[in-house]
This record gives sequence, C-alpha cells and structure tokens, in this order.
Amino acid sequence: MNMQEGAERADTILQDTLAAVQPELKWNHGPSSDAGCTKGVAGAATGTGSVKRIITIMTIVSEQRRGALLGVIERDWKSRGYKITSVRNSAEAPAVYAETPEGYVLNVKVGGKGQFFLEAGTPCLTDSSVGQPTGKPNTPDRSGEFPQRPDVQDEFWSATTPAPAGS
Repeated sequence: MNMQEGAERADTILQDTLAAVQPELKWNHGPSSDAGCTKGVAGAATGTGSVKRIITIMTIVSEQRRGALLGVIERDWKSRGYKITSVRNSAEAPAVYAETPEGYVLNVKVGGKGQFFLEAGTPCLTDSSVGQPTGKPNTPDRSGEFPQRPDVQDEFWSATTPAPAGS
C-alpha cells in the first residue's frame, strides 16, 4: 500500500467515526501532513512515509457533554476491533488514543476552549505523493489560522446539562 492509499484509508476511518456519532457533528478538515519514515540513529531514508489526517469538530460540545462524546467514539473504536492504547483523564484536555489492527494510530482529543479533534495517522507505507482529503465537510470552509474554533450550536451536544444515561 502506498501513502495515498493509506491516506484514503485514514479518511475512511475518520468518516466512519463521525458516522457513529448521533446527533451528527459539524466538521471541517484540519491540516494534513506527510513525512518520510527513517531508520536507525543516522535517520536514513527508508523509501516509506506516513500521513496524518485531522478532522476539526465545529460543533460546540459543552463541558457537560464532552465525556459522552469521548465515550461514544471509544465504544465505536472498540466495536471495530481497534485497541485503546491510552486514555488521558484530564478535566481540561481529555483524550482517547487507539490503534487499528493494520497499525493506524487514532486519537480524539479536546483542545483549547473545548475544541474536539479527530486524528488518524498511517503506518509507514510505500512513498508516494499524497492529495488532500476528498471528503466533503458538512460546514462551510473556514479560512484563517488553524484551529478554527467551534461555532455551531447543537441542541444535544451544546446543552449544558449532563447527557442522558446511555448516550
């Protein structure tokens, strides 16, 4: 598999994750990156590279609902056979980290001002050029510096009451 094919698989993983969340989250693409994989102390090139994709959640997720959203994503990843590798239990910046059986590394984390990010990174794959994600965001493109702060109110995710049991 080459880096472009791996990037497309990473995009699919992120879209599948978004599809598991109800009510639907509003999102946009974050910056993508790719880098060559190196080997050994000298950092010799290996002819392989990895790609990272980021989804920026534009739905405002209240502090009271952050744990519910993290839980939905963690349960979805487990149901797909992904291994949860770490959980950061932090009041300000919680996160869940996982790995797929194919070696893709995933995380969902809460950044400044409650901003949610979904990330997928590929394992080292055959070097190739990599295009931008082709998935169409469900919010208008936002110009400017990354990250664009969430600005979409949602009756469920933005509510300032705890999520109902079973969410």
